[in-house]
Amino acid sequence: MASKAPLKLNRSHFVMCATTRPNKCLAHVVSPDGTQHPLSRAAGTLNGVRLQEDAVTQSMTGFARGSVTTETQMVTVECRSVNNRFLDVQFRMPDTLREFEATFRQQVGKAFSRGKLELSIRTHEKISSVPATIDHERLDTLKSALAEISARFPESNAPDQLSIMLTPGVLIEQASNLDALQAAATKALGACLLELREQRLSEGRKLAFMVEERCAAIRTQLELLRAELPTLQTAHRQKLLSRLAALDLEADPKRLEEEIVYVLQRADVEEEMDRLGAHLDAIETALSGNAPCGRRLDFLMQELNREANTLGSKSTALNTTNTSVEFKVLIEQMREQIQNIE
Repeated sequence: MASKAPLKLNRSHFVMCATTRPNKCLAHVVSPDGTQHPLSRAAGTLNGVRLQEDAVTQSMTGFARGSVTTETQMVTVECRSVNNRFLDVQFRMPDTLREFEATFRQQVGKAFSRGKLELSIRTHEKISSVPATIDHERLDTLKSALAEISARFPESNAPDQLSIMLTPGVLIEQASNLDALQAAATKALGACLLELREQRLSEGRKLAFMVEERCAAIRTQLELLRAELPTLQTAHRQKLLSRLAALDLEADPKRLEEEIVYVLQRADVEEEMDRLGAHLDAIETALSGNAPCGRRLDFLMQELNREANTLGSKSTALNTTNTSVEFKVLIEQMREQIQNIE
């Protein structure tokens, strides 16, 4: 396998990338409610591709808020996102919007593929022309439950009328226009998800930069080791010959040479070095792609660690052992960052 020059990066990489590779770094951003973001129009057209399919490296942590105000109501959506193996979406919303939860989940699924997202939807009616009504069936159920509790616990205090009225489900506030409320909530959710996506993209670029820095460091160490490999093999051969000479034994030169070749082959690390280089190439390809790559990167970290362990077990010199330890340190640093990549 041909050696590859060490990867050199600088902190302007991601700034320059926005102008030289808009499809990979800026990404054609479309809000989950279907409207195109101005940054996306500057980068190009999306041609109807949904957000998740046009993703670049994203973090899984962030916080965002979206708010929509109409003549009659205000809807606010807040979202907290942390890392998770899968997409876990949790909603807190008024009962009047519960029937639209499936639609909201689809909207989130189009934007993200991994992470634990906690979304809170709050509504505030500016003008309420429809009075609140009481759910008599719910009230009767509550009354029966309170009577049973009072019979079993006669010394307990009974709730007052205000507490009963504030029990979830007893007082129903009818939305003056459910369709308008849904539209406002959908738009607010879209704005919130768009802001969250921009935050995750921003942090994702920083994480990708840190991972690429460590890939470059591993590649540099790898090239240094590759250059020293002939010298290390010669030194190992001389060490074996010196030990045999110290035993003062007569041996068949041909058989002795075969045994030395066999020992040197067992200690050869050329294949491990080639695989390490291939894994580094795969990491850089995944980071520069347009799809979520967190799981792929996590698998590649396992493969890198396996090759580093094999390299250390075949070590015949202190230099090789130190290089293997350095690889493990850099791999662990990358693994910690990759745990937060979507």
